[in-house]
Amino acid sequence: MTSISDYFQTLRTRQQCALIPFITAGDPNLETTAKALRILDRNGADFIELGIPYSDPLADGPVIQAAATRALHKGTKLEQVLEMLQTVSPSLKAPIILFTYYNPILHRGIKPFLASIATAGARGLVVPDLPLEEAEELIHTAASFGIEVILLVAPTSSQDRIEAIARQSQGFIYLVSVTGVTGMRSQLQERVKHLVKDLRSVTDKPIGVGFGISDPEQAHQVMEWGADAVIVGSAFVKRLAEGSPIQGLQAVEQLCKELKVAITPASLQQVGSVK
Repeated sequence: MTSISDYFQTLRTRQQCALIPFITAGDPNLETTAKALRILDRNGADFIELGIPYSDPLADGPVIQAAATRALHKGTKLEQVLEMLQTVSPSLKAPIILFTYYNPILHRGIKPFLASIATAGARGLVVPDLPLEEAEELIHTAASFGIEVILLVAPTSSQDRIEAIARQSQGFIYLVSVTGVTGMRSQLQERVKHLVKDLRSVTDKPIGVGFGISDPEQAHQVMEWGADAVIVGSAFVKRLAEGSPIQGLQAVEQLCKELKVAITPASLQQVGSVK
């Protein structure tokens, strides 16, 4: 499977901004999660971020917190998520990025955890509560399993810290667009434009912007500001949870198509390159 870094190079050659949807594994159930992964892959997702449900999701807003709680109440375990992913991932073009907090990694052990997610087909890892100062062991060990550890830059990060994170982050740099937790916002703050510019001045690594993006207009704005990827979470999680599983999957498919069109240059759309 193509690495995250290599796939970003391909997208840059085509001048295509990447779409990275996020969903929570096990909400409403793992069977629906598997179907959602396939649907997102077919309808424009360049990468897919899959959240491992966790009991204390500090970086997540109410929509994703609620999804994680529902998944846990139904008994969703890491082992089950990885079994599902191992079945689905060979059929996906989009590399899978797992989103998990650090405690499950420590509980299982860094090496065993990385070995298991690599076997399941994951190619990237986001750990929002892992500070830069403690990330070296995970980054180094992950590389030996073909896993790229993606670090987050906050709006409050100093320039020195931005540069340090940019040097260490693998695959791409995850730029958090808001101060606070994930969730849908009615509008994006202008400072995101300046944050992208600041990052671009110190690194040539791809920049993905997430937290707060919920509709095609916002996705297009982030692309115009120079981001290499748009990450959308709560909007997908909310739609997948509404109505029946079939209705949720239909809503996810529609949103994925709309977002993809919004961040695809007209020239690519005309030649039928929106996948």
